[in-house]
Amino acid sequence: MNVFPLPQLAGIKPRLLSTPQLRDHGVSPAQAAARCRPGGPWQALLPGVYLLHSGTPTSEERLHGALLYAGRPVIPAQAEHDTAPPYTNALITGMAALALYQFTSAPPLTSVEHIDVLVPRTRRLRSTGCARIVRTHSLPPAEEVTGLPIAPVARALTDAVRGLTDPIAVSLLLTEAVQDGHCDPASLVAELSRGRLLALPHVADAVDSLLAEGRSIAEERLYDLVRDYQLPDPLWNVDLRLPGGPQLGGVDVFWPDQAVAVELNTRAPREDEDATWSEHARKREHLERLGITVVHLTPRKLRDFPEQQAMVVQTALTAAGDRPPAAYVVVLPR
Repeated sequence: MNVFPLPQLAGIKPRLLSTPQLRDHGVSPAQAAARCRPGGPWQALLPGVYLLHSGTPTSEERLHGALLYAGRPVIPAQAEHDTAPPYTNALITGMAALALYQFTSAPPLTSVEHIDVLVPRTRRLRSTGCARIVRTHSLPPAEEVTGLPIAPVARALTDAVRGLTDPIAVSLLLTEAVQDGHCDPASLVAELSRGRLLALPHVADAVDSLLAEGRSIAEERLYDLVRDYQLPDPLWNVDLRLPGGPQLGGVDVFWPDQAVAVELNTRAPREDEDATWSEHARKREHLERLGITVVHLTPRKLRDFPEQQAMVVQTALTAAGDRPPAAYVVVLPR
């Protein structure tokens, strides 16, 4: 086979270009196809995406190739010494994204068979080769990892979990995401809910375990906060009710002399829990009408900003003397 040399491509990095990029270098589709024939020096990785060598594609080349296929690269006028072009309208998601985030419970990139690429629903593309198309109504803001546009962790996890049936694998991924600080439980559960995955029993069970564990850790941090910042000794995990009246609900911490309560917000809304959340809001409003200040703390803020959260609680306790006396409530162990 006679393949004419293309000297204008010498020194190009990376060794992977799309049809428009090759055309920008003066290489026609026919010339590219000729060099991809059996025994030729190039190969077609995906439709319209060419490897400028005949060896096995690297993980990096597969990632860039999937983005070139699914996205819309910005083609520089002179790209001979440029690095990989920026991409628009496409994000790496799923297991490949988790591998780039260095999840230990995700397989390494070399073991990821398909590169999931998140694209707008309006794009007319099909999954092919190593690129698997995942559609969304609107792309989330991109994170950049090793120069690649990556879906946020919660979205990448949702796309990865969608293809899993092993409850242990699902649990490991969700637990690592929260325990290692990649994302907070609320945003993760909200994303899983948007992806309609909470109806799957193995996903719902993993989320319940995750939230229970997250609450236990948050309670320990709340104990530490009261001790380390020398806040007055409170009552822990109590139910409040009016004398001879109905229950007002439970709180995690209560200072009866100052009429200040703390609630840990470790829940996240699910598709079928609007009524539960409405009841939660009504409880808070009822307590505040009775003169009880309710401070809401999240596990993430307790972990990342304990001093700030201690100041919030201390301010509420100090301000008690400037408020009208609260209604008398009965305090019962929960």
